[in-house]
Amino acid sequence: MKFLIVDDHALIRDAMHSVLRGLRSGATVLEAANAEAALRCLADHPDTDLVLLDLHLPDQDDLQLLATVVERHPAVAVVMLSGDMDQATMRRALDLGAQGYIPKGETREVLTSALALVLAGGVYVPRAALRGAPSSSLPVPAAAAPANPSSANSLGLTDRQLEVLALLMQGKNNKLICRALDLAEPTVKNHVSAILRALGVGSRTEAVLAVTRLGLTLPRVE
Repeated sequence: MKFLIVDDHALIRDAMHSVLRGLRSGATVLEAANAEAALRCLADHPDTDLVLLDLHLPDQDDLQLLATVVERHPAVAVVMLSGDMDQATMRRALDLGAQGYIPKGETREVLTSALALVLAGGVYVPRAALRGAPSSSLPVPAAAAPANPSSANSLGLTDRQLEVLALLMQGKNNKLICRALDLAEPTVKNHVSAILRALGVGSRTEAVLAVTRLGLTLPRVE
């Protein structure tokens, strides 16, 4: 397994290096101190499994690098690691394709668990992204709300749509979902639209948050 840590602080890189080695013994851990070095490293190592990406870098701020990595390397999982606790930023990162957003203030235990979840194909949503959200931001209409919160079938989605939702929860974009389920992209787009309607949300990020909040059990899709 191969990891890439992108952070301009050497102490953070050293700390994360230790965490990743503890998570996967024998893993290759690469490092980059800025966006340019990160993109060069990914070009040289296209088999990278996971990128740990700081939000603020000397040569590229905000979420620009995340968007570039997701576009150029859609098969690589990207987890944001930042001290920025702004709820809108967290949700935007997830909406752009990040498979997790981990506040730098979290404990090593939480960090390890979050990364293990992402490596297992899940999406890590920090509690801060859910806390204090106005009810209107994650609406679930009465008709769509499941009687049994753990049953995704009660959303009224087809088996195929539940598979698409399961892959969406893994942070996969439409192209990767097409590849995994052998579907045409317009078909996947239609399924995603149906999922958003069933959950009563307006974006993929809100869908992830709604499913997390409802504690739905989804089919396992590789």
